[in-house]
Amino acid sequence: MAALPLDLLMFAGLCLFVLTGAPIAFVLAGTATFFAILGWSLGDLNFRLLGAYPTRVFGLMTSETLVAIPLFVFMGMVLQRARIAEELLETMGALFGSIRGGLAVSVTLVGALLAASTGIVGATTVTMGLMALPVMLRFGYGAAFASGTICSAGTLGRIIPPSTVLIIMGEVLSSAYQQAQHASGNFAAKTLSVGELFAGSLLPGLVLVGLYIVYQLVIAFLRPDIAPPVRGQTSAVTDVGLRDVMRTLFPPLALMVGVLGSIIGGIATATEAASVGAVGATLLAGRKMTRRRWAIWVAIICAVAVMVMSANFDLRVGRPDAPPLDRAMLALAGALTLAVAGSLVVIWRELARLGILLPSLDSTARITAMIFTIVIGAYLFSLVFRGLGGDLRITALLEAAPGGEYGAMFLVLGLMFLLGLFLDYVEITIIVIPVVGPAILGGGIDPVWFGVLVALVLQTSFLTPPVGYTLAYLRSVAPREVSTGAIWRGAVPFIGLQFIAIAIVFFWPGLATRLPSVLF
Repeated sequence: MAALPLDLLMFAGLCLFVLTGAPIAFVLAGTATFFAILGWSLGDLNFRLLGAYPTRVFGLMTSETLVAIPLFVFMGMVLQRARIAEELLETMGALFGSIRGGLAVSVTLVGALLAASTGIVGATTVTMGLMALPVMLRFGYGAAFASGTICSAGTLGRIIPPSTVLIIMGEVLSSAYQQAQHASGNFAAKTLSVGELFAGSLLPGLVLVGLYIVYQLVIAFLRPDIAPPVRGQTSAVTDVGLRDVMRTLFPPLALMVGVLGSIIGGIATATEAASVGAVGATLLAGRKMTRRRWAIWVAIICAVAVMVMSANFDLRVGRPDAPPLDRAMLALAGALTLAVAGSLVVIWRELARLGILLPSLDSTARITAMIFTIVIGAYLFSLVFRGLGGDLRITALLEAAPGGEYGAMFLVLGLMFLLGLFLDYVEITIIVIPVVGPAILGGGIDPVWFGVLVALVLQTSFLTPPVGYTLAYLRSVAPREVSTGAIWRGAVPFIGLQFIAIAIVFFWPGLATRLPSVLF
């Protein structure tokens, strides 16, 4: 019994228990607990190793970076409840609906905007499926083509920042990067920030959007029967003017620029930018209010005034030698901040009355609890797996892979793709990267490049039948006349486009590394 490869059996047991359909957080923790007891009884595991587990969990719960997750989730939930996606889809459909494949292009662009505003794949896919799929079918679009368009647009939240994948990956990849540098003798290790991953994934995400749109236009040209233009229809696609377009597009674009621009520009951390996004989503949703709209303008004017003051005066609190002018500006900034807070309270009360705030808070709490529960279970699994020697086995396997560090990276990306067919991105990121990351990054692989490739691979597996989560999300809201086979067939061409994007980033690393190197 002592000769049993418990680390391999542990991984096989995880795959087996996942297929039972039990909650993945409990599968991770239960598998880890069982093999920890088995390994201790056989003398293969030092049980004192588990003493590090409470410290890890405490570090997780106090991580400033991960505080961004509930804030970004809240931002996405508020925008969803405020029906921002519906406004965007109607406007983009009116702009592009008259050309072949125009509705498909509109869905992709709206998916990209929602990804940059929310980063929540499930909510985006379900929302687009409920709104766009019936419209596309009514205007003569093929069921497979329409389904593939919606599923591919929904997965953009995995690669276009802000993304919960990149936030969690930034946390664990930074630790793996430091371990790799320490192993090579560099104890003045560089760090990796979430902002660098956001910047690195931006251009690849836009390239992927471009590939989608080119494919849709080519298919519409070759097969106009499955992607016809919309002519003379007024029920869902209407004529709009430039003023209507700006009124619909400018607010979410301003929110996107405010959130991503502050991170990429080095003005704010991911957590600080997430709080900006949560406030911005509140103001966007406030447009739905029928009364007390003055609160929106008060909040905006006061917030802008504080930002202008902070750019021109030193507003740090607690300076004993501050000159009188700075003290006066600090007092004024405090009063303006209180005015912003009061205005937000007024807006939140109105949003609660409209049924937007409380469901958003409930969804935020549920999603955040789910993510952190999975992460806690994955931490225990990773700790026991390493205690059983799994990390040494995987390191030896990667070192023996043909092709050196690039062959090892291909092996890891292939493993993540297969795991992504069955597991969610959270447990894959927490389990796999801490084990393989130091070995991969120790070979000289750029961490941002590796992180972007991992995000693209996980996005591809999210779209791949038969278990692709995005396909399941659409299946849950698609009309009965749209078969599961049609959804799967529609996803296949976009999976090919995903692999093309992966190849582009692989052979052109600068697409992922150039922007972070310039900005950071």
